[in-house]
Amino acid sequence: MYEQKPWLKFYGDVPEHIDYPRVTMYEALMQTVSKNPHALAYDFFGYTATYRQFGEEVDRFADALAVLGLAQGDRITISMPTCPQGIICFYAANKLGAVASMIHPLSPAKEIAFYLNTARSRFALTVNAFYGKFKAVQDETELQSLILCRIPDYLPLIKKIGFNLTKGRKIPPVPEDKLVVWWSDLMRGSCPKAPKADMGTDEMAVILFSGGTTGVPKGIMLSNLNFISEGMQVAEWGKIGGGDAMLAILPIFHGFGLGVCINAIFMCGGKSILVPQFTPEIVADLIKKKRPNFVVGVPTLFEALSGNPVFRKADLSCLRATFSGADTLPRPVKERFEAVVKERGGSVQLLEGYGLTEAVTAIMATPLNQYREGSVGLPFPDMLAKIVKPGTTEEAPVGEEGEICLNGPAVMLGYLDEPKETADTLKTHADGRIWLHTGDIGTMDADGFFYFKLRQKRMIKSSGMNVYPAQVEDVLYKHPDVAKACVIGVPDEKRVQRVKAFVVLKEPVKAGPGMETALIAHCQEHLIRWSCPREIEFRNDLPCTLVGKIAFNTLEQEEIAKLRAEGKYCGQ
Repeated sequence: MYEQKPWLKFYGDVPEHIDYPRVTMYEALMQTVSKNPHALAYDFFGYTATYRQFGEEVDRFADALAVLGLAQGDRITISMPTCPQGIICFYAANKLGAVASMIHPLSPAKEIAFYLNTARSRFALTVNAFYGKFKAVQDETELQSLILCRIPDYLPLIKKIGFNLTKGRKIPPVPEDKLVVWWSDLMRGSCPKAPKADMGTDEMAVILFSGGTTGVPKGIMLSNLNFISEGMQVAEWGKIGGGDAMLAILPIFHGFGLGVCINAIFMCGGKSILVPQFTPEIVADLIKKKRPNFVVGVPTLFEALSGNPVFRKADLSCLRATFSGADTLPRPVKERFEAVVKERGGSVQLLEGYGLTEAVTAIMATPLNQYREGSVGLPFPDMLAKIVKPGTTEEAPVGEEGEICLNGPAVMLGYLDEPKETADTLKTHADGRIWLHTGDIGTMDADGFFYFKLRQKRMIKSSGMNVYPAQVEDVLYKHPDVAKACVIGVPDEKRVQRVKAFVVLKEPVKAGPGMETALIAHCQEHLIRWSCPREIEFRNDLPCTLVGKIAFNTLEQEEIAKLRAEGKYCGQ
C-alpha cells in the first residue's frame, strides 16, 4: 500500500520530491546567507542579527574553536537554552567537521558526566550559572575546555541591565580556572581564519539523546542530510519562506526545537524568534509584540496560551499555521486554542504532526487544508511510511493496527555505540529498503492518513485487552471540570494492569469521592468497560518532562514504589 503513496493526492502544491543539496549544514546556512544577507536571521528579546551578521558570527566562533583545538571528528557538548550562542556554536562546529552533542542545560552533574563520556566530548559550551556542575565532573570525563557564556552577552542594553540586577545577581562568580574559556573573550579575539572541513553530507553531524524513559538514554546519530532534508520538508509543507517568522519555543537539545524552530527556518531564510525559557507569560508577550507567522509546540503549550490573558487580548491575525507535536493533542485543547485565535482575528487550525528524534523530529503532518479527526497527517515529501504487523516486517492491511515504520532521508544513522539497538530498530525489509521501526502503534486509512495510538511501551494491557491512555485522557479532557489528565497502567494481580487516572481539576476544591465517581461515570459513557479508570487520584499539578509533556513514566514509578512499600509488587 505504501508503494502507491495514496497520500500524494492531498499534497496540493507540496512537491512529491525535493532536490537536497549535497552539502553540510554550515554550507546550507551559508547558501541562505548569500541569498538573503539583509534579512533577519534571529531575534533574541530585541537583539537581532541579519543573515550576513549571523554568518560572520559563525565564522568568527569557528576560528576560535579551531584555535582551542576542536578539529574534524571531535565532539563538542552544547548545553544551552535557546539563545544566540547555542546556535552560533552549533553551525561553527559543523564548519570544522566536528559533531555537536546537544544536552539539556538543566541536566544534573551525574547526567552531564554520562553525556560527556557517551559522546566522548573534550569540549563543552554552557552558561556561567552551570559552571559548577561541569567542574564537578571534570576528573571523571575527558573534558579539556569549558566555554562559558553569559545570557546578557546578546541582550539589548536595558534588558541586560535588568537581567544583571535580578537573575544575574544570583549566579555565583566563576573562579580563575584553566578549564574555563569565556565566550566574550573568544569572540573579541583575533584568530587565524579556519578553513571549512571536507565533511560529507552523509556523515554524523549531531548527537541527540533519547528521553530515556525506559532506561539509560541512547545517543542518536544524525547526519547533515538528516537535518537538511527534514528542514526543507518542513519548509515546503508549511510554505515557509523569506520574511516569515517562527517562534522557537522548544529547546535546542530536542529534535523538534533544533530541527524545526531553528534549522528549518535557516534553510529557507526566515526569522527565528528565540525563546530561552518557556512560561505562558513570556510566550504570549512575544506573540503579541513579535507577531510570528508560525507557532509549533506541545499540547501543554497551547493549553497554557489559551488561558493566558495577554494572549487572549493579542491581535492574532499574524498566525498562518500552528502545529502540535511530541504528544497526543486532546480535542478540547485544540478547540479552545482555535476559539481564542478566531476571537482575536486569526483563522488557523491547530494541526497535529508526528515524528521522533530517530528521524530528527516531525516527518509527517496534517495538510493545512485537510484536517481529519484524530489523524497526525501524511508523510512529508520523500518520506515513506507504513504499518507493519507487530514483531514482523510484513505490511498490515489498511485500517489494521500495527507498528509505524519509516523510510527516507531524515532517518538516523543509528544509535551511538549501540549496534544491537541499531539492528533492532533499523531493519532491511523485502523491498530492500532500510526501515525505522518506531515502536509506535498506529493505523493508516485508505487515503494514506496516519493515526497515532501512542508508544507500545505506554499501551496498557488490562484483562487481556489493549487500553490506549490517550483515548481515555481525551474523554477525561471533555469533562468541564478537568484541567489536566494522565492515565497509566498500575500492576494488578488479577488484571495484569489496572487503569488509573491522575487528574488536576480547574477548581481543586471539588476534589473528592463524589467527583471521582462522576468522572468514572463520564468515562463509562464514552468508553468500553475495560478502558475506564478503576480509580482517580486528584493532584494540584502533574509532573512534566523537560520539554513540557506530562511525565506518565514518573507517575508509573511512583505507583510501583507504593506497591513495593506495601509488599504487593513482584515485578522487576
